[in-house]
Amino acid sequence: MSVRPRRVGVVGHSNYAILRETLARLQAFAGREGVSLYYEEELRELMGDGEVLSPEVCAELDLLITLGGDGTLLRGARLVVLAGVPVLGINLGHLGFLTSAPRDEVEQALSHWLAGEFAIDERLVLAVNAVHVDGQRGKTHLALNDAVLHKTGAARVIRLSMSSMHDVVGSYSADGIILSTPTGSTAYSLSAGGPIVSPAVHCIIATPICPHTLGVRPLILPADETVTIEVLSPTEELILTIDGQEGERLLPGQKVVARRAEQPVKLVRFPGQSFFQTLRRKLKWGDLVEREG
Repeated sequence: MSVRPRRVGVVGHSNYAILRETLARLQAFAGREGVSLYYEEELRELMGDGEVLSPEVCAELDLLITLGGDGTLLRGARLVVLAGVPVLGINLGHLGFLTSAPRDEVEQALSHWLAGEFAIDERLVLAVNAVHVDGQRGKTHLALNDAVLHKTGAARVIRLSMSSMHDVVGSYSADGIILSTPTGSTAYSLSAGGPIVSPAVHCIIATPICPHTLGVRPLILPADETVTIEVLSPTEELILTIDGQEGERLLPGQKVVARRAEQPVKLVRFPGQSFFQTLRRKLKWGDLVEREG
């Protein structure tokens, strides 16, 4: 009985000068190993040919490779999270906190995956909706890092009320709020004073942005809670942003509801890689003598 070729999707960030060379190396290696590659449209145009990474193909992939940084990985992950396709991030930049391999190891990384020499790191995802005044839910956004409710325009604070399934958490004045996953705890939430949370801890982190009361601090809620944010102050200058990449403008009276999504994002990890090792190496976390690299 014949075995179908492995199907691998490829997304990438065209602003990286090294992208074309990395794509050529990946294409050559895949050809030798009998791997079928499917490119998002922008990369297909860059390569001049190749199979298109359509929504139908995304559902049937064995692996998705992202070529870029964390933003590219976040964008790619949203394409395949519902299908449960694992994501392998190749870092073309500097930080690449979520990626699994540097650009000069693209062939080695794919070889390890083909040989089954990897582990799957499942990361919690938030399903986020803007709820209209009549109770109708808008589009469901999937956030691997965070959902941010923030203001635009004039520099004035907004009044927010936060509640869980069973109780009112409280209200406060701030520039906005970040609802973060443990994965996103090292992103915007960290810059706003939130805690670093191990991805093994399933929770939702609510971090206020520039709160105007000293007693208001980041709050960690159980992952199975449904968190509702209501804007109490009248304003038409609010935006809900997902992973810093997509979002929608909110109207007065709308609420934001976030809950744990049914499907986690599956990240490919290779032997020897760990969350705390990445903290020390890429965020320079810990005492000077404890840092790596």
